[in-house]
Amino acid sequence: MNALNKAQDLDSSNAYNLAVTKPSISVIGLGYVGAVSTACLANLGHRIIGVDIDTIKTKQISKGESPIHEQGLGELLSKGVAENLITATCDVARAVSQTDITFVSVGTPTSEDGGCDYKYIISAARAIGEGIAQKSSYHVVVMRCSIPPSTTLNVMVPEIEAASGLKMGVDFGVCFNPEFLREGTAIADFKDPPKTVIGANDEKAAKMLADIYSPVDDNVIMTSIEVAEMVKYVDNVWHATKVCFGNEVGRICKPLNIDSHKVMDIFVQDTKLNLSPYYLKPGFAYGGSCLPKEVRAVVHLAKNLGLETPLISSLSKTNEQQIESAIQLVRQTGKKKIGFLGLAFKAGTDDLRESPALEMMNTLIEEGYDVSAYDPAIKKDTRIDNQFSYMRHACPHLEPVVNALPNLLRNQGQQVSKECDVIVVTQKTPEIQNLIAGRLGHVEVIDLVRLFKNQPNFKGYQGIGW
Repeated sequence: MNALNKAQDLDSSNAYNLAVTKPSISVIGLGYVGAVSTACLANLGHRIIGVDIDTIKTKQISKGESPIHEQGLGELLSKGVAENLITATCDVARAVSQTDITFVSVGTPTSEDGGCDYKYIISAARAIGEGIAQKSSYHVVVMRCSIPPSTTLNVMVPEIEAASGLKMGVDFGVCFNPEFLREGTAIADFKDPPKTVIGANDEKAAKMLADIYSPVDDNVIMTSIEVAEMVKYVDNVWHATKVCFGNEVGRICKPLNIDSHKVMDIFVQDTKLNLSPYYLKPGFAYGGSCLPKEVRAVVHLAKNLGLETPLISSLSKTNEQQIESAIQLVRQTGKKKIGFLGLAFKAGTDDLRESPALEMMNTLIEEGYDVSAYDPAIKKDTRIDNQFSYMRHACPHLEPVVNALPNLLRNQGQQVSKECDVIVVTQKTPEIQNLIAGRLGHVEVIDLVRLFKNQPNFKGYQGIGW
């Protein structure tokens, strides 16, 4: 169902919405997110009390006028006021005491040290505490601000509890509900959201909030508060990354007289790899015959054109840092006998070209570690010398480990797991999963590929990004 049809359905069912008793909602902060939420939640049939310390905003909202320029917002606010669903005040505690759920959309400006300034959150939290202290019924507080992970539980909740004398999870519930509203299309985005994420501390709070969104999204994503907080940051950093990537492509294309928009029009048609979940999971470094070589080639091309491409140029550096992070995990074990399960740059191939596993092994051998390895696709008669000739100029430092590889290889994974104190997993296959599952608790495991969906709770098991 597209946004227009949803909007029509919501409007046509408004009589039904008004006939059903729905939770009343206070919205603290009537800026961009708060004003849009006020209008859209009222359009779903909820009684809304908007709250802001700015009297000009509260007067505008009370008159059904939009305090910001956003398509369709004025009309929805005016409609909500006419239907007696929207009022506004400067009294936070009173608004909270008269509602069932509180949405918090206050500002989170950058602090002097570059972090997040919590002053508005703390102020709102104290007033919320005063408000729920006046109630006898369960209340839900919903954070919607962009904030560092753990801010909700470690900054806001203690202030609410101190001001109210009540306890989270018993007397009131807390959720983190990131917003994904684009300026200029915010109303349409609310009615047809890309996703709805609810991080909650208890099921009751989660259900109350999910019920509010059910008319626009019946596939709500439930998670922890900390994950929901981080999702918002990751979304925006990814969007910034896409902008910068597209701009760097354009920077390279223009002096070559190539139409960058035609290039990217083709690029985005690939939804199997380019615009997909593929590659977007924390894990080991990239390798192989293509990615390292092509990144270097594009950086070299930009340099010859006299261009700076900081994002693309940094890819090799961050990849090297991931390899160094994995090596550091090995060092921290204090053990010297290290086994690798997986050698090729990915499972199901015997391609060792620029494999990050080789980089790890080379460094560890140089540092005096006793290293062995197993890969089902790589045998002692694999033409490793031919592969090395391909990457000789890119990775001359790997020649010692390549020459030593026939003596380091084992015929079975069990040999590696039994003779080593630490197993480094670089490939995710059923064989390796079963092997590691049987050795958990008996040997230290450094998992670089997330073998298991849920991290095993065994001493000596650790992942690289989880």
